[in-house]
Amino acid sequence: MLKLVKYMKRSAGYMVLIVLLLFLQAYCDLSLPAYTSDIINVGIQQKGIEDGVPEQISGQSFERLLLFLDEQQQEQVKAVYQEAGDAWYLQEISKEDRQELNEVLGPAEVTLVSLTQSEEMTAAIKEQMNLPRDADLFAVIAALPSQMREQMLAGVSGQTEQMPDSIITQMAVSFVQSEYDRLGENMDTMQMQYLLFTGLKMLALAFLGMAAAISVTFLSARVAATIGHDLRAVVYRKVIGFSNAEFNQFSTASLITRSTNDIQQVQLLMVMFFRIVCYAPILGIGGVLKVLGTDVSMSWIIGLAMVLIVLVVFILFKVAMPRFKKLQTLIDRLNLVTREILTGILVIRAFSREKFEEERFEDANSDLMKTNLFVNRCMTFMMPVMMLIMNGATVLIVYNGAHAIDNGSMQVGDMMAFIQYAMQIIMSFLMITMLSIMLPRASVSGKRISEILETRETIHDPERPRTPNVSVKGRVEFDHVSFAYPDAEEEVLSDIHFTAEKGETVAIIGSTGSGKSTLVNLIPRFYDVTKGEIRLDGVDIRKMSQEDVRSRLGYVPQKGVLFSGTIASNIRYGRPDAPAEDVERAAQIAQAEEFIREKPDGYDSPIAQGGTNVSGGQKQRLSIARAIEKNPEILIFDDSFSALDYKTDVAVRKALREATAETTTIIVAQRISTILHADKIIVLDEGHMAGMGTHRELLENCEVYRQIAESQLSKEELAG
Repeated sequence: MLKLVKYMKRSAGYMVLIVLLLFLQAYCDLSLPAYTSDIINVGIQQKGIEDGVPEQISGQSFERLLLFLDEQQQEQVKAVYQEAGDAWYLQEISKEDRQELNEVLGPAEVTLVSLTQSEEMTAAIKEQMNLPRDADLFAVIAALPSQMREQMLAGVSGQTEQMPDSIITQMAVSFVQSEYDRLGENMDTMQMQYLLFTGLKMLALAFLGMAAAISVTFLSARVAATIGHDLRAVVYRKVIGFSNAEFNQFSTASLITRSTNDIQQVQLLMVMFFRIVCYAPILGIGGVLKVLGTDVSMSWIIGLAMVLIVLVVFILFKVAMPRFKKLQTLIDRLNLVTREILTGILVIRAFSREKFEEERFEDANSDLMKTNLFVNRCMTFMMPVMMLIMNGATVLIVYNGAHAIDNGSMQVGDMMAFIQYAMQIIMSFLMITMLSIMLPRASVSGKRISEILETRETIHDPERPRTPNVSVKGRVEFDHVSFAYPDAEEEVLSDIHFTAEKGETVAIIGSTGSGKSTLVNLIPRFYDVTKGEIRLDGVDIRKMSQEDVRSRLGYVPQKGVLFSGTIASNIRYGRPDAPAEDVERAAQIAQAEEFIREKPDGYDSPIAQGGTNVSGGQKQRLSIARAIEKNPEILIFDDSFSALDYKTDVAVRKALREATAETTTIIVAQRISTILHADKIIVLDEGHMAGMGTHRELLENCEVYRQIAESQLSKEELAG
């Protein structure tokens, strides 16, 4: 998979934007639990009052608060409050100053609330100080010497330090509420304003997070589609550049699967990678930081959940991973069997082998189905277990949180926020494990794609290709050429040497398997010779670019191949801008005009994929017309007349002689009647040249040719 990373360069800008959007989405998702906590703690329990810093306070309460502060704290408080009439009003201060002020006022407000609301505590203090019951305790405290008051403050401070923070906050807020009531503030309005404002902030964050998530999904799909497009393009270009030697390494079904299904698996992984792999760590780390700021004492629950998840995933993938790796091979096999059956359906019917092929297909199909079922069952088992772990973690958090709330060390909102943060952390971890469902299959697909991209072509262009002299055209020279297929022990062709001059017709004949097609396939560099040289217009074809070599050739394969389109587009295949006159001329030479004219749309008649809507003879004539229309220097016919009847064969050869007098023609033939008038006939026997000459010369001095001729021609034809 890592080898395919370089194909992401074109989408680097989008990927940076995706990461930034993921941080934005994580910020929104991680902020929402804190606002939920605020709504419960502040909005509901504290009636919209956030802390123990009153916005306004009566003069009497302000003076009493100062009694429980040291001189430095008194100066700090007086600096931020301004007196107006019978009340003091808080001035504009920063968030940090407000937090510091809350820490200063909180213990004093707790003490003041305790003294004003607890008559027993007030009576006990008066009795301890030998004061009458109707004495004003606050006036007495104000009249105390500074040293005694500092001792009293130290004792009060020691008591408040032992109290949980949540208790201090609640009592401080209770003091602020009583002050607002005393000053005539509407607490219900204040509470509704806080809830409404906080709710609007939550909605804004939710919409912002949603927009970020949608944008990430859209951009991820775009990046993945671009990567898929680029991979398909590079695989296609690589495969198009393969010689027959490379095609023998990969079956056609496998190449199709690698170009489609395998790339689709990688593309799907890329979408999930940006949506999950990049997002999960951001969300998980952010959740951990938030949890540490909420309550560290319950962090062990999250750790336990993670350990259990890792254990479950490890066990499942220990079992399922081998099957994941096998899936793509089974898909290859199914595609191969399907392609063979569909391609050979007529032969299957002719031999009544439908039942056998059906069983062969069913075997491949069943193997794939069973493997898919096994893998999917493993993954189906994983999700309920994960949900059980998540719900178990929630129960543990609620159980421990309830005890903490009962002890006064935690508020309800904090526990709710902790649950949400814990679920976000576990979900982020779960998202990565769920991705591992796709990762093995995509990894196998990535390796299969890399196999194609890393395959070294055996045929490649030289660094400095040569171009033949324009004064020499149409000459083909075989200079002691030998050829053996890759990894083969024996040579298919040995010491082949002949020259085809411009305008000559050179025929190649021999028994089946003698190497005729292999010989002509060396000219377009479908294979490269292992010994000797093939020169085109005086230049070794290995020193020319493949495009230059093939641009000079017109090639008609043994089996006619047509492409979906029209008759005209197929004939124009070698020269797309050819005028209609040239197309019609090529069709006339190939004896195809008659059946073309009979079609309703003529040259615009559609050709189905593979030419399935025309006969074998018509397909071959169109293939011949396609080669002629290119107007090449050299025409190669690889046993291309075998699909034609004798009458059409004669007519095509006669028209070819008249129309291509300046073109070198190389013909591979099985029928001697096709090559009787060739300027030069080369006889192959088990890869060796058994003879070379004209028809008459070979009858006299080549035993192999004579045997072929006697098997095909009558005595009168041989004598004539």
